[in-house]
Amino acid sequence: MDLAGQHAGSENRRMRFHSTRSGSQSVTLSEAIRQSIAPDGGLYVPESFPGLNGEDFAGLNSWNEIGKRVLEPFFRDDELQNRLSEICDEAFNFPVTLNFLNHETAVLELFHGPTAAFKDVGARFLAACVARMPGRRTIIVATSGDTGGAVAAAFAEHSNLEVVILFPKEKISARQQQQLTCWGDNVRAFAVRGVFDDCQRIVKTAFADREWSEACGLLSANSINLGRLLPQTVYYAASSLWYLRQRGVQPGYIIPTGNLGNAVAAFWTKAMGFPIREIVLATNRNRTLPDYFETGAWSPHPTVATLANAMDVGNPSNFERLQNLHSLPQLRQIARAFSVSDEEISQTIAQGIDRWGHVWCPHTATAVHVRERLVELNWIIVATAHPAKFDSIVEPLINASVSTPPSLTAVLQRPSRFEEIEPNFEVLARALS
Repeated sequence: MDLAGQHAGSENRRMRFHSTRSGSQSVTLSEAIRQSIAPDGGLYVPESFPGLNGEDFAGLNSWNEIGKRVLEPFFRDDELQNRLSEICDEAFNFPVTLNFLNHETAVLELFHGPTAAFKDVGARFLAACVARMPGRRTIIVATSGDTGGAVAAAFAEHSNLEVVILFPKEKISARQQQQLTCWGDNVRAFAVRGVFDDCQRIVKTAFADREWSEACGLLSANSINLGRLLPQTVYYAASSLWYLRQRGVQPGYIIPTGNLGNAVAAFWTKAMGFPIREIVLATNRNRTLPDYFETGAWSPHPTVATLANAMDVGNPSNFERLQNLHSLPQLRQIARAFSVSDEEISQTIAQGIDRWGHVWCPHTATAVHVRERLVELNWIIVATAHPAKFDSIVEPLINASVSTPPSLTAVLQRPSRFEEIEPNFEVLARALS
């Protein structure tokens, strides 16, 4: 089903959301956030996208101000409609910057939040929404690295919310693990003896058990939750406008991607009419997405461990949303996908200071490497995490230490605690009972 371009009349309609697997039952934004996954197992997507253009944002420049305008149609007639402004003020209270590396290549820095990763945006927005909903809830999240820390930091300050974080044992960096295991009584972290896909499967099983999930007031904080993904459209909207205003042309985006949530947000932003020329997806050695573009067959692979560990996903959940938005022929007209090896990631990090004057994290390095392979001009490289989060990888490659942001330093000084479990839902349920 192609929703792109279905804008007519959407500005004055109540916004509704339906499952990627069935359009027969639609829900409000708050209902979609609370349910996390649709009853049929699908993911919630907008029934249509508002048609927006540059004139709608005249006089608006900060990403907070732009965000309120972008998200307003999605909140129309929802129970949180009158809280949108304060939600944005609470969630979008740190810098998002567009820095030009040269005349035609810019880097969108999304790592200036509390846990130094782009997922602070979605996690803080979701927490601000859920905290304004009635009732006590349990937040559950599977993480391949950065999501867990962002979710823990965002929800830890809300005492009426319990948080459960699942991460693959010994497959995330020490600093990533510290960021998701140091938050206190209402945040419990579990090291799963498996890979990220095992963690993700446990979460899906938990939601499929309706009796258990309803008893816990279960809510997902992964990008499968609409409340995590929707606010990510804001920094694509803002940066595309900033680039157009400064250079007079539409930029293309090069996005490091694993579970496809951040990438889907870019496709949704383009569907709203923002000046995005093309979307290029940079993956690591987990080639499921590039293989799909090349062969036309969706064939998830077992997860492969790489230097860009937060992108180690063999079966991206958000593919359903991408497939719901565009057919493969349509995708090939506006997007490409490339796989980057560990050797290429290492080389890009090692050469980063000399070539670009920057130190890259392994994930951003995948996008930088792809940029170096492309002959077209006018690109925005999406920088998803601060290199200090991956000091054990980055510092030996650049033969220098990486300065740590103050917010990250404070987190690293907190005590850590977590529990180990086997990779199945029953073990988790017993641990939580």
